[in-house]
Amino acid sequence: MGEKAPQGTLARVAIAVAAMTQISFAVLAFWDLAHRSPADVRGPKQAWVPAILVNWIGPAAYFVFGIRR
Repeated sequence: MGEKAPQGTLARVAIAVAAMTQISFAVLAFWDLAHRSPADVRGPKQAWVPAILVNWIGPAAYFVFGIRR
C-alpha cells in the first residue's frame, strides 16, 4: 500500500514514451511525404526518406525545411 514504483520502472516508462513519440513523429513525416506532391517538397522526395530516419532531427527537419509553404 502506498509503495512507490522503483526508479528503474519509471525510467523504462519514460524511455517507452519517448520511443513511441519518436516513432509517431517519423510515421507522420513519412505519411506526409507520401501524400504530398513533389512540387510541395523541397528537394527530391527520395532524399527525405533517409533523412527522416535520423531520430528526432530528421522528421523535424522535414517539417521545418522540407515542405514548401
